[in-house]
This record gives sequence, structure tokens and C-alpha cells, in this order.
Amino acid sequence: MGPRVSIQTQDFNLADEIVALQGPDKRVGAVCSFVGTVRGANMAPTLAAGAAALPPEGALPPRGGPSPAEGNNGPQVLSMELEHYPGMTEKAIEAMIDEAHRRFDIYGARVIHRIGVLQPLDQIVMVAVTSAHRGESFKACEFLMDYLKTQAPFWKKEQTPQGAHWVDARVTDDAALARWGIEKPNT
Repeated sequence: MGPRVSIQTQDFNLADEIVALQGPDKRVGAVCSFVGTVRGANMAPTLAAGAAALPPEGALPPRGGPSPAEGNNGPQVLSMELEHYPGMTEKAIEAMIDEAHRRFDIYGARVIHRIGVLQPLDQIVMVAVTSAHRGESFKACEFLMDYLKTQAPFWKKEQTPQGAHWVDARVTDDAALARWGIEKPNT
């Protein structure tokens, strides 16, 4: 098994990462993963507005271009730049994985987070977890993403047709973390 945390500019292959995480461990009966990507638009916070912007089932918006409804859902994202604090970021994510091991019956976890300039539909983050049964993997994967969104020291800057702006923390991310009994303000 490779490192548990990787902060990198290069893309990753989910299948390769899962094979490496699982390795020869015959106890593994479940692997859960999450991959986050750059959206081409800032989605509206309400379900009704967001649902109207979804492409037809199975369809994807053109790579690098806006979907037809993006004008109703916030500015088009031309690119996103992610920065981190080297050393501190890896240490924070390692602590998150340790906490996931304390809370859930899991065998392994891997987090990859990309930095640098990314384009719409590029992969940003991967969380993968192994366990004997799916329930523990699902819970640990979701816990790690909720924790990662609020506590890992990353900074995001979006480039839109209106200019560049830093992305603020969202209250919904704090609420997601609170579900796990963790009341910490977004860093």
C-alpha cells in the first residue's frame, strides 16, 4: 500500500488508486470512493434551481464550455486554482484519516488532493476507503470528505468572466461536519 495522503498537481486514476489501496489484503470486502471535480458553474444553493440546470440523464456538458442553463446558476467557472500549506496540509489530512480509523472499522484510506490550476471537469480530490463491509466504508468516506471540506488548509480561487475571486467557506460544509459531532468553524 502506498502513502495515505498525496497533494499533487498531476491527475490520478481512480482504478489504479483502488488497486493500490486494496493491495493483497483478503479481508477487504468493500471499497468506497469519492471523486470531486471542478464544476463549470457555481451551482445555485436551492434544489429547484439546481435541478433545472442538470443536463439530461447520461449527458455531460461540453468539456470547458458552459451548460445551457449555467446563466441561472452563478458565474461560469473558467478555471479554479487550489493552493495549500505544504507540510501542514498533509499533517492535517493524516490526522483526519487517524480519526476515521478510530470511528469506523476500516482497513485503509487514501486521500489525493490536487493543487494548481484546474479546468471544468478536472478531478480535484479522491477519497477511498477499504473495510470488510460497505457500511463502514461509506460512512468513513463521507466523514473524510466532510472533514476535508472544512478542516484541511486549502484555498480555492475561481476565475470567471467577471474576474478572479477566492471561494468562501460554506455554512453547509460546517453543518455536514456537525453531523459527526464535530463543532469546528471552517478553516
